[in-house]
Amino acid sequence: MHRGALFVALASLTIPCGITMTASAEESTIHVGAIDALLSMPPDVRRPPVALLIAGSGPTDRDGNGPGGRPATLKKLSEQLAARKIAALRYDKRGSNGWKADWGAIEDFRFKDYVEDAVALLRYLRDSGKFSRTILVGHSEGGLVAILTAQHAPPDRLVLLASAARRQGDLLTEQLSRQLPPGTMKATAGFIEAIMAGRIVDPVPPDVPPPLAFAPSAQPGLASAFAIDPIPPLKSLGMPILIAAGGRDRQVGKVDFEMLKAAAPMARTVWLPEMNHVLNDVGDDADDVAAYNQPERALDAALINSIATFVLEDGLGR
Repeated sequence: MHRGALFVALASLTIPCGITMTASAEESTIHVGAIDALLSMPPDVRRPPVALLIAGSGPTDRDGNGPGGRPATLKKLSEQLAARKIAALRYDKRGSNGWKADWGAIEDFRFKDYVEDAVALLRYLRDSGKFSRTILVGHSEGGLVAILTAQHAPPDRLVLLASAARRQGDLLTEQLSRQLPPGTMKATAGFIEAIMAGRIVDPVPPDVPPPLAFAPSAQPGLASAFAIDPIPPLKSLGMPILIAAGGRDRQVGKVDFEMLKAAAPMARTVWLPEMNHVLNDVGDDADDVAAYNQPERALDAALINSIATFVLEDGLGR
């Protein structure tokens, strides 16, 4: 199941504080409005490129952990980029550590709020004058956030990792069709379709499984995410783009990779046959499931090299 889709219901700047050193990067906590973030700077590099890392679905924290697992995908990616002289900013998505009053009522959440958060962070990085270029890196649903962010605050480069090319409601329906019995699937598909159309379904049909029985108060927020088609906005972008995906990904299929390629024909593409959705190499389905809770597990090395080359290479425009 596309775990993140079940959790969607859920600029003023301050001086960085709490500086610590890791083996390869200096880390500082920053706040942009109500957003809490961690900036990793490679040592001894003047004005490095910087990547804004955008997490996948639901209340995912700055490390890439959430209710669906603790793979620490973004933490590991940040560390690998720092080792290659690339700075990274990663942040706690709304709801990952509770809901802040500054965000208003949770029932009023809309997908555009995720985009506005990313826009504010990208502008913070760009306006700081500390970086040579800005790169948006979106993982999973974060790819959609990155595409929409790039329309409002164009980065120098865009990276899409294991990102879908279909509306989230359609993707969720397709995933569920492989798991639910026909009668349950029919009721659930109709329920999702109604939400995508902007209708409030109350009461929720009794045949919809409890984890999918989204409350009426949450349905408008879900609709704002479920109904967005990423292809038209992707086609409108002019910056260099890298699209990467893996053959062991059971959440987003190769069809999405091919659709993204077709929408951005000038993009650089990387297909990694053994890579799963959280960017690890895995051997089979059991290994894939285990990887979601193995924060010590290394990311695909070829993926890291491809991202670093794309970020550091000159002559790509913007």
